[in-house]
Amino acid sequence: MLRPPKAREPDGNDATLVEAAQRGDAAVRERLIAAYTPMVLRTGARLCGRYLQVGRDEEVSVGLLALNEAVDRWRPDHGASFPAFAEVVVRRRLIDHFRREASRRETPVSDFDQADDEGGVWNPLEAAQALALEQERRDAEDRRAEIERFRLLLQQYGITLRDLVHGSPRHSDARERAVTVARAIAARVEWTEYLRRHRALPLRELQGCAELGVSRKTMERQRKFIIAVALILIEGLDGLRTYVPGA
Repeated sequence: MLRPPKAREPDGNDATLVEAAQRGDAAVRERLIAAYTPMVLRTGARLCGRYLQVGRDEEVSVGLLALNEAVDRWRPDHGASFPAFAEVVVRRRLIDHFRREASRRETPVSDFDQADDEGGVWNPLEAAQALALEQERRDAEDRRAEIERFRLLLQQYGITLRDLVHGSPRHSDARERAVTVARAIAARVEWTEYLRRHRALPLRELQGCAELGVSRKTMERQRKFIIAVALILIEGLDGLRTYVPGA
């Protein structure tokens, strides 16, 4: 079992580290595993409804192996950041694990067969599983469509998804300030209209907003990230919104 050292909180922009790990840097891979162990614990706890502990619960081992898999499989052109991609892989592998365990110890599905009013047989468990799979398929289609819409929106501002992967603020406090600016833009009609009309940040107005406390130079440096977050909020991209802190 992978046993990560004490973890730090990931900064959401670990693309360079992932690429180094893929080239064979074992120390960097260990650092990434440690950084994202809290995500594995949170994801596993949500799925099984109880607190998980490293070294005690099999689900953690499954999640850490999935995380290691995510490090190997992630590519910048996938359309998702590494944190988002890793969480999806961990979640899927844990669900696969739960299904395998359930198939080994649960009552056969056929035991749930029921007769309907016309003498036919139907199985509520199979029906529920089919509905869940269909919903998962629709959710995946919705995510793909939303990411494509986001990509096209960014294109209008001369921004690519790769720009966001490599150019997002590294430190959490810097990201939080940038998100605060984006939220301020989304909250004011005149700033939103300026963004759409000029394809640029209303820097003069933002600089004059004392409560933001962000310098013009910083906003210019974080321009692409701020615009991307503002578009997520303005355009109602609810799936992507979940990845915006404080949204």
